[in-house]
Parts: sequence; structure tokens; C-alpha cells
Amino acid sequence: MYADYNESQATVRESIAKICSHFPESYWLGIDNAARWPDEFQQAIAKAGWLGIMMPTEYGGSELGLSEATIMMQTIAESGGGYTASSSVHMNIFGLSPVVKYGNEEQKKRFLVPLIDGKERACFAVTEPNTGLDTLKLQSLARRDGDDYVLKGSKIWTSTAQVAEKILILVRTTPLEEVKKPSEGLTLFYTDLDRSAVAVTEIKKMGRAAVDTNQLYFDNWRVPAADRIGDEGQGFKLIMHGMNAERVLIAGEAVGIGLAALRHASRYARERVVFGRPIGKNQGIAHPLAKAWCQLESTRLMIMQAAKMWDDGFSSGEYANAAKYLAGEHAFTACETAVCTLGGFGYAKEYHVERFLREVVIPRLAPVSREMCLNYIAEKVLEQPRSY
Repeated sequence: MYADYNESQATVRESIAKICSHFPESYWLGIDNAARWPDEFQQAIAKAGWLGIMMPTEYGGSELGLSEATIMMQTIAESGGGYTASSSVHMNIFGLSPVVKYGNEEQKKRFLVPLIDGKERACFAVTEPNTGLDTLKLQSLARRDGDDYVLKGSKIWTSTAQVAEKILILVRTTPLEEVKKPSEGLTLFYTDLDRSAVAVTEIKKMGRAAVDTNQLYFDNWRVPAADRIGDEGQGFKLIMHGMNAERVLIAGEAVGIGLAALRHASRYARERVVFGRPIGKNQGIAHPLAKAWCQLESTRLMIMQAAKMWDDGFSSGEYANAAKYLAGEHAFTACETAVCTLGGFGYAKEYHVERFLREVVIPRLAPVSREMCLNYIAEKVLEQPRSY
């Protein structure tokens, strides 16, 4: 528990930790080795009602803030589940914020209730193979055909598409060359992931084997107009609503995995005796661990400030970007330090820290690179000319 938590935040921390205690690190090691979706864990979170932590109460949610959600995700990662655990529920926590804010009443009832109950899983498709972080240059198209839209194109880095029943997808309804500004002409849909029209190909990757990441190809994919979120052509504005929140959540998860690695390393340093003394008695071991804690704790405090500001209606992104950048860097340092503290055992899977190190690369790359976070700070805070 942390001294800065209020009663609501402390309750979230305690409740989530209790659920996580039923899923020890041996469970997550087995899940990672088998590359198997952690269905038992996701269902336990859903059964306890936590998938709707930020959703309105009328649809079964708890209607708590980003602060509580960030604490939830940090606690999950910190329990030893790392990014495998947090990613299995991440999309359900933040992903449908555009539906909550911009969906009509019929859509909210149809989409939010089964998601909160854990009866449906969702994935998020924005990035495309040829555009990367340049979201405004998306090329996938949707054309209106009666009561449907017909979609054609491809997406990449879409996590959980192997198991998801639903997909939140951003495509162009007006070709790029026909709009006045690149941010125009993008439309958001939340719809069934129709596998007869969408080919889902898994991307084999370095870490988080249990939570799939994919490339999607689709052609002649008919999506009901009733599944369009908000107005046609306004999709970019809709997804921007959740971008800062996602960066704060990702940052909280990064701190969690860094703390999990630090816990292992600290225990090992106390117990491992070499040359007649615990290795933690050597400042060459103890000081990097202490420095890692200082970095993680200072980052955690900034994350909580960013979350509070988002909950209070602060819409600018400097704190979300700064928190995400710091979390990615300092969590990586903590995990690297943990592996080095354990020495050869740090390279062995049974000691868990190598799994943390593989997974902690994620917040340095996604959902936005550390360089783009710094670009934002340079331009918006320090008033430097835009570099891209």
C-alpha cells in the first residue's frame, strides 16, 4: 500500500491483489511457456466485476477514475503476471472509452454490458503496415453500401485478435487525397470480428507469448452502419479521447513489472551468499537496486498525478507522455538490473526475471515510441519546431 492512496484507491489495490494471489508466478511462467491465453485469470477479474472499473454503473461498471484503473493495472503486473496478465484485460479497461463518450444509448447497452461481464473480448486496430505511427495517413477504406459499410485494407500489431469476438477499428471513409486535413475522413467502428472476411495472422514475437499480436487482412468485409461510433469522418477525434488514458495505464503497468523484478532481485541479494557474505552487502549490488526503486517510485508518483489530472478533465498530454516515457525507461532499467543481480540464474526462466525483461521492452515501443513522447514534450512544452 502507498501513503498517497485515498480510501477508494486502497480498496482497489487490496481487492486486485487478493485476486492475483490465486495466480502465482508459476502460473504465469506456465502460460508463457505454453503460449496459452490466460482465460482463468481474465474470467476471475470479470467475475469480480473489475473489467468495468471505468465504465458507467448503469451498464454494470464501477465508474471509478483513471487513477483507480491505473492502480489496478500496476497491481496486476506487479503480482508477477507482468504484461501477459495486464494485456489480457487492458483493452476491456480503456478500449471502449470512445463508445462510452460518443456512442448512442443503444450502442452502449449492446456493447458495454457483455464486455464488462467478460462474455465478449475486444481488440483494437489502428496501425497499418505502411503507416506505422503516422496514423493520419491510414489507407484502409470503408465505402457506404446501403445499411452497411464495406471495408478493405490491412492492420498490424493488433493484440488479442486470435481470441477477440469484437474489434474497434479506425478506417478511412474519405480517401486521403480528398480531404482538406489528414485528420478528416477517418471513421471509427466497433463491430464483430468477422473471420470469414478478416484473415488474422499471428506475429511471433520476443515476449508475452500468451497474448497474441497479429496482422489483419480484410476485403469485402461488411460492417453494419449501426456499428459506427459517432459521426462519419470524425473517428480520429474519437480515438484521441482515450490516447492519454492509455499511456497512463501502460505506464502503470510498466512500473508494476519493474517492481516485480526488483522484488525478485532484492530477495536474491539478501539470500545469495558469495565469499562468505550476502551479495546485497556489496554496494555494487545494493546501489543499483536502490537507484531502481527511486526511479520507479518517482515515476509512479508522476503517473498518479497524470491520472488525477485526466480524471479532473485535463486534456493536454504532456504529463501522460512524460509518465509513459519515464515508466518505459525506468522499468527497463529495473528489469535489467534484476537479471544482472541474479547473474546466471537471471538468465534462467524458472527465476522469472528474464520474462520480465523480455516483456518490459513493450512500453518503450508501444503504443507510441519513446521518441514520439519526447517529440510531444519538445513541441508542446518547450516550444521547439516540429521535427516530423
